Amino acid sequence: MIPIIDLFAGPGGLGEGFMSLTNENNQSLFDIKLSIEKDENAHKTLTLRSFYRQFKKKGRAIPEEYYKSIKEKNLKKREKLIEKMLDSFPEGKKAREEACLLELGSKEWPAERVDELIKSRLGKNTKNWVLIGGPPCQAYSNVGRSRVGGIDPDDHRVYLYKEYLRIIEKHHPAVFVMENVQGLLSAKVGDEKVFDWMKKDLQVNGLYSIHSLVKPIENDRDFLIKAEDYGVPQKRHRVILLGIRSDFKHDGEYLIKKEPVKLESVIGLLPKVRSGISRSFEKYHPYEKYKNGSPKRVYKNIEDDDAKWYDLISTQISKLRIWGDMPLNGLSKGPISYPNGTGSEFLECEKSIEKNHPLKSWFLDPKLRGIPNHESRAHLTQDLMRYMFASLYVEKNGTFPRLEDYAKHHSDLIPDHANVKSGKFTDRFRVQVADQPATTVTSHISKDGHYFIHYDPKQCRSLSVREAARIQTFPDNYLFRGSRTQQFHQVGNAVPPYLAYQLAKLVHQILKK
Repeated sequence: MIPIIDLFAGPGGLGEGFMSLTNENNQSLFDIKLSIEKDENAHKTLTLRSFYRQFKKKGRAIPEEYYKSIKEKNLKKREKLIEKMLDSFPEGKKAREEACLLELGSKEWPAERVDELIKSRLGKNTKNWVLIGGPPCQAYSNVGRSRVGGIDPDDHRVYLYKEYLRIIEKHHPAVFVMENVQGLLSAKVGDEKVFDWMKKDLQVNGLYSIHSLVKPIENDRDFLIKAEDYGVPQKRHRVILLGIRSDFKHDGEYLIKKEPVKLESVIGLLPKVRSGISRSFEKYHPYEKYKNGSPKRVYKNIEDDDAKWYDLISTQISKLRIWGDMPLNGLSKGPISYPNGTGSEFLECEKSIEKNHPLKSWFLDPKLRGIPNHESRAHLTQDLMRYMFASLYVEKNGTFPRLEDYAKHHSDLIPDHANVKSGKFTDRFRVQVADQPATTVTSHISKDGHYFIHYDPKQCRSLSVREAARIQTFPDNYLFRGSRTQQFHQVGNAVPPYLAYQLAKLVHQILKK
């Protein structure tokens, strides 16, 4: 097996793809020796998945304790089961050694200490190994830059790729794969393009050649990979560089395009769950204000239950019927009841994807017979009205409404946001379209679900963690640990494993020569 070091690993999407490449005996062709991640919850997810892969990479059966842990619905009980399992198996010790909770570039982990760790994990395999990872990208993202008016040269995240570079310069992997956001292509510090720095630095004085994974390089945009072109049900565009040491050769190995995968085909058969309700906007406070000078909002907390949700949705349907000009379709007879309620950390499910789907074997585990992390958020009651309207609008028009479309129908649909009249974020509420790949799942999904509204108006909610994970192509037996907010954050930050699997094939072709 070819050794791998995974930096800035997140919950392990890139590593999962590499470890999923197997030989004819179903044994892994790669072997992750070390995964480094600084986020505690992502590290927990990484550790559990490493435990699973200790068995998988040798073609051995996964222990029942793994499935028992995944099927536990109570988060506290689940954590206890997982930690007990990790303590009970020698593979648990290996998993904890492989997944390291540390921050590169920190005072606690100076370069010398990191180098010793890498050497110890590689052992005798110090020559022909692979480095993978994606240095933190918030400083380069288009959204992040617009928020602060460009790149701050004092932002340490701008230079975190140099931690990645330093390890290349010190340890000389045979191949490296580095992932980052599309905004990297246009990011500048002063008049200098950050991407130009990187391409020059990563060649390490001619020791490495830098390649695109999709085509021969004519310009910087040739480094951009559009995930929807390679069987991922998501319009996720990322810059990925392939570095090859001079004693290996690139013979034109590139990703092969696949048929687009529609969103509905990967989440449409998951158990249907209703939205949760949390509170309702009541009024503005008569004298208390926010820092920006606008009056504070007063909310009324609502204890969620099926009856309250049913009454609320019935009221919303009645309003939409009165306002007219919107086909109610399946809602014409009123809301339906949901036996699964708002979902759960595990739901039994016999059929969650069509039998001829190209990703069926990728997602499903016959021993699981269900899905974890499938629980809906609790929403503001006024937002649920907007969600329902938006999904009905998509059914009618094939695209999600902008804020002006809400205003045309009724003033009650206009969100109570400070910048609603500014012209910014007119797509604040975005429905995912059923017959297309989804839009990019980002870490912002952990804050609210407004950009990730389910296309089904009857469910009237944003996506669950598992639906987001399906869009990102994580297998169903890949459990995300931590709170639901933390789970969302991990999914949004990850590399789609199915895309990484295809990258692994190319890397293996280069190395086996």
